[in-house]
Amino acid sequence: MSLEPNFLDVKIMGREYRVACAPEERDALLAAVDLVDGKMRDIAQRTKNTIAERVAVMAALNIAHEHLSAAGEGLPTEFAEAVDTSETKRRIGDMGARLDAVLAPQQRLDI
Repeated sequence: MSLEPNFLDVKIMGREYRVACAPEERDALLAAVDLVDGKMRDIAQRTKNTIAERVAVMAALNIAHEHLSAAGEGLPTEFAEAVDTSETKRRIGDMGARLDAVLAPQQRLDI
């Protein structure tokens, strides 16, 4: 990972990205990179899927779900009810099915 003023080069699943980053946000960005990279590698391994776009979307959905679920914990009931995790899980499943349908032709091309 190279460091230039206001930019940081990072690697996620073996791909390099240059990200704008203020020096005081460097540690937080590196923590986010570790989280995303770990989540993407876990999903790629569990699903045996190597299409980076699909893995990235599923990782983003999983991270968002975890965030929303955690946000619902410890909040007053009226706020916690706004985060319906069963509905969120259903919607994530639907999105995954749609992604599978759209990306199926792409998988045949990756062979």
